[in-house]
Amino acid sequence: MALKHAVLAALLGGEYSGYQLTKIFDVGVSNFWYAAPQQLYAELTKLEADGLIAGREVVQTGRPNKRMFTVTEAGAAELATFAATPSKPLLIRDDLAVKVHAVDHVDPGPVIEQLRERAEEAAAKLALFEQILQRMRGDQDEATFLRQGEHVGPYLSGLAGCRLEREMRDWCLETARALTGRAAHTRRTNS
Repeated sequence: MALKHAVLAALLGGEYSGYQLTKIFDVGVSNFWYAAPQQLYAELTKLEADGLIAGREVVQTGRPNKRMFTVTEAGAAELATFAATPSKPLLIRDDLAVKVHAVDHVDPGPVIEQLRERAEEAAAKLALFEQILQRMRGDQDEATFLRQGEHVGPYLSGLAGCRLEREMRDWCLETARALTGRAAHTRRTNS
């Protein structure tokens, strides 16, 4: 998958400025694709040059003009081709997992602290994703929304984000507890 596919998918919800797109990525897309704002702006320029999105200038009074972007037919066709292409397995590159892997040979204190911090970050993201999903569902319960609601794709990818953050939070807390218990046991044994 390329960044272009994530940008095209995010733009399917309507017409957005680059600034709005960065906010969409911060909240709704970050659970499956991270991109810095400068990467998004560069990608918008490429996608427009390739005819996959269309941009239009919006004149604003007292503020700089802005460009609004929508997906073109060619962009929709690109997404259809992408959707039909087999997906690659999820690859994880997490420096905290490497630190945990090496914890038998390093001071576990900083690793435990980082696990607790990551757990807090995951809990905050989980709460945010749950709020977004609730807003998307409105008054409908989840089963009804999944059967009848509009824009089920972003909802389903949001569910994946919730599950990943919940699992990360739980793993970090369990791992921190295990390492803390081992450290306490080692101190008692060596005393």
